[in-house]
Amino acid sequence: MGVLRLRADLHNHSCLSPCGDLSMSPTLLAETAAARGLDLMALTDHNATLNCPAFAIACAGRGLIPLFGLELCSAEEVHLLALFPTPRKALEFGAIIHDLLPLLPWDPGSFGDQVVVDEEEGVLELHERWLGAALDAPLGDLAEMAHKAGAIVIPAHVDRGMFSVYSQLGFLPPGPYDAVESLGPPPLSLTLGLSAISGSDAHYPEHIGRRPTIIAMPEEGVGALRTALANFAAIVAGFGAKDEGGEPKGEFGGYAELLADPRLEAYPASEAEAFFEDVRRALRAGKLEPTHLAKPLV
Repeated sequence: MGVLRLRADLHNHSCLSPCGDLSMSPTLLAETAAARGLDLMALTDHNATLNCPAFAIACAGRGLIPLFGLELCSAEEVHLLALFPTPRKALEFGAIIHDLLPLLPWDPGSFGDQVVVDEEEGVLELHERWLGAALDAPLGDLAEMAHKAGAIVIPAHVDRGMFSVYSQLGFLPPGPYDAVESLGPPPLSLTLGLSAISGSDAHYPEHIGRRPTIIAMPEEGVGALRTALANFAAIVAGFGAKDEGGEPKGEFGGYAELLADPRLEAYPASEAEAFFEDVRRALRAGKLEPTHLAKPLV
């Protein structure tokens, strides 16, 4: 069995993240990532997974392998990536996390827009609860929740001067992590011996693909998922085009509505889950090459 070196980026935000650019639709993410030579991309909006279905469709139609997740903000204001193999699993976990958000209203003037869109960039909702808030759960509890839900768990930008284990705690506490993400080569106190990946943390189009990680993956699993995603794209196309326009389309049912979308049933779960576990094994085994462009902060 051969090995492929995938150019991967596991930390990216869409227009749903309040600190991101409004142009960052899932479709733009997929188009730009494919044009810049990425093979694998994860969507990780702040405390929410509502744009994951649109991201699945956008990636499948462009030959890009997607992962689905979110960037959690713990009670200590430490950021943590939780990644899932399918949009359904990401939505299910996102619905749980939404209940941990404080009841703070969204203020676009202070925090920026929070837009849920479909794969055609039609607006489904301007989300009304502030997604950038700290969740009502500490880092350890969130890591355990994500791990038990089957996620790949990665403390985000561990050596950054804000929203990191370095800035908030000074060290990485033990937890069920599969790797860490860092800006530069991190010290042992921030990795616990885990492999360090680089990620773009893209909030604007110019950020997409700026800090990828090369991950060595079994060729068989990659090929099987790519074939299955092409079939999924064809099935989705058969559902027909939606109404055009960028205005909100009536009352949006949130996670419940997205989970009821019949197109989710067509997503190739078995192939995606097998590939996902290959990614997990590669991360844990250190079969990767990060692009550490910044100097370490510690």
